[in-house]
Amino acid sequence: MTEPIDARVGLYIDFDNIVISRYQQLHGRSAFQRDNIRNFDRSSRDADPDVAARLAAATVDFNAIIDFAASFGTMVVNRAYADWSVPVNASYQRQLMSRAVDLTQLFTTTTRGTKNGADIRLAVDVVEDLFRLPDLTHVIIVAGDSDYIALAQKSKRLGRFVVGIGVAGSTSTSLAAACDEFEDYDSLPGIEKVNGTDRGGADAAGSAGRSGAGAAQAAGAGAAASGSSTLPPRGTERPDAQPQKAPGRSRRVTTIPMFSHVEDTPFDEPETLADIDPQTVATELLVRALQIGHAKGDADEWLNTGTVKNQMRRMDPSFNEKPLGYRSFSDFLSSRSDVAELEEEGPQRLIRLRPGAAAGA
Repeated sequence: MTEPIDARVGLYIDFDNIVISRYQQLHGRSAFQRDNIRNFDRSSRDADPDVAARLAAATVDFNAIIDFAASFGTMVVNRAYADWSVPVNASYQRQLMSRAVDLTQLFTTTTRGTKNGADIRLAVDVVEDLFRLPDLTHVIIVAGDSDYIALAQKSKRLGRFVVGIGVAGSTSTSLAAACDEFEDYDSLPGIEKVNGTDRGGADAAGSAGRSGAGAAQAAGAGAAASGSSTLPPRGTERPDAQPQKAPGRSRRVTTIPMFSHVEDTPFDEPETLADIDPQTVATELLVRALQIGHAKGDADEWLNTGTVKNQMRRMDPSFNEKPLGYRSFSDFLSSRSDVAELEEEGPQRLIRLRPGAAAGA
């Protein structure tokens, strides 16, 4: 999508949400609480080396997030919300301050941490900025929490382009749909892709906890962490597992809410999606987009591939062909030759739905 040259961007980071999400994506459901990461100080002489290794493996690269945000235009707001006195948060201060991020302090008011403090403070600041900065064109929210759905919708109603960034496995499908564009953290340029075992690790960790074997599972994760930079818990490898995809309808399998950024408070969303093949879901999305395009004109009319992709992104803001394994949208379309015909002669690439493909999709 072509963005205005004078685009001005506001970046708002729910720090706890993204950090906890990343840790649990790699090491399993409730791993952040189980390993007591909030109170873990790796500089301490008594720090568990296995936990320290898992924490290092789950380090979030905020430089990649900020660089991606900057691709939309000039950054005029750059804030991260957290309790910066917590050791795990404090370890990021140098990285964030070197990128001119405004570290907004959220003081702990209960024994359960800041609770929804980040959600509320971030939302209030965004709404204030929307009215205070009329030239703000883009709002980028780094979080996967469904609490931000209303904020995304309000920002769009006020004429802003809303981008979401979240971690696969902890992003609300409704939040992805509420944004104009949604990107998975793993799909950002410069981020090393996680092995296809991360979802398996999360499921195995949850099963281990239910069966009373959580400690053994954590020990396996720690052993794996000490020898690899992409560290799913040991014993969770699945040879047939596919790489984790970005969240959204075209990758629904990865948008199952697993936990809240509030450490001991689970998501209250009833979304428990089955293991749907993301390739199949992407094909269905393509077919629907072609059907809509044909419905506006002749049923046999050739459609511009760029128009089709824009329609798919409007239907599912999180659609991205690259996490599905394709270098370009043209490669993605070529792989769907059973449902779509491509016409590559001339200056434009055209596409249309194959007769009868809708029934078999």
